[in-house]
Amino acid sequence: MQTEKEDEDDASPEEYVALSSFTGSGSDQLSFHSGDRLLVHAKPSSEWWWAELHEVIGYVPARYLRQDAAEDDDDDDEEEEDPWQDEEYFGSYGTLRLHLEMLSDKSRTEAYRQVILSNSASLRNKVVMDLGCGTGIISLFCAQLAQPSVVYAVEASSMSEYTRQLVKQNGCEEVITVLQGRAEELELPERVDILVSEWMGNCLLFEFMVESVLLARDRWLREGGVMWPSSAALTLVPCQAHSYYAEKMAFWERPYGLDFTPLQPLAQQEFFTKPKFSHLIEPDDCLAAPCNVICLDMYTLQVKDLEEIKAQFHFCVEKSGVFHGFTCLVHCSFREPGDRRSSGGA
Repeated sequence: MQTEKEDEDDASPEEYVALSSFTGSGSDQLSFHSGDRLLVHAKPSSEWWWAELHEVIGYVPARYLRQDAAEDDDDDDEEEEDPWQDEEYFGSYGTLRLHLEMLSDKSRTEAYRQVILSNSASLRNKVVMDLGCGTGIISLFCAQLAQPSVVYAVEASSMSEYTRQLVKQNGCEEVITVLQGRAEELELPERVDILVSEWMGNCLLFEFMVESVLLARDRWLREGGVMWPSSAALTLVPCQAHSYYAEKMAFWERPYGLDFTPLQPLAQQEFFTKPKFSHLIEPDDCLAAPCNVICLDMYTLQVKDLEEIKAQFHFCVEKSGVFHGFTCLVHCSFREPGDRRSSGGA
């Protein structure tokens, strides 16, 4: 009878596809490019796997890999399709749910509108690209408020079909050209003066759309062109959340005069082990001054800079309270055309 170790050693390796490029930081880590196929021999942890590429074996970050469900030997010579092009990512942006959520975020949407309005004179007769345009709201702001010569509204999902209708419905079809496709496939007749995108995800980098923005920047932005946002930062602040804690935890102490405290560990597991999105805190809930833990300059940032981010940060608690966790904030700055200084923020 084989031992468990022998069974593990004899197990066939599994093939995975790289979601994006990665540069190993040591001799025991593999470097690979987006679309590479790797053979995973072992999964010693949920974060790092033991894999093989071009007969070289080393550790790889698990989150960079995706198992390819369907293999077609006839297509081996064709360029590997970007694995983000699937129902899990672009498919979700073809539905209204996410677009309703984004358009309902008035502070974020109004920030873009205000930046375009305040820089309307500088945008006049300029060429603009709106990458990941969704419903085309930013493109429509540009066309109506700034009179650019053309706006290339680029959207990878099927929402682009409706974006064309919205552009026509609002009388902007002479200015806005809607293109369906990914940044990797994008072909434009000219370079652009301004590249604008609402790429920021939860905790700034979730979904990693920033990689597509950087690719479009390197291919299509003119020398001296403008990136909006021009910089982005992820900010953390220690906080207390009394109302949320009372709603989810303290509730079980004496509901209807009965002792339900045995359910509190279950409540903690269910409600407090994952991030709580879109939770608004009051200034009094902050226990220390905020601290920027990630700062990105969109003019100089490279994809490899995001493969591994290490930083040290310290908080000086300034008031008494119950530390329930950290609140994450995203702050973006917008450089004025022809000026290195930032204009506004979101």
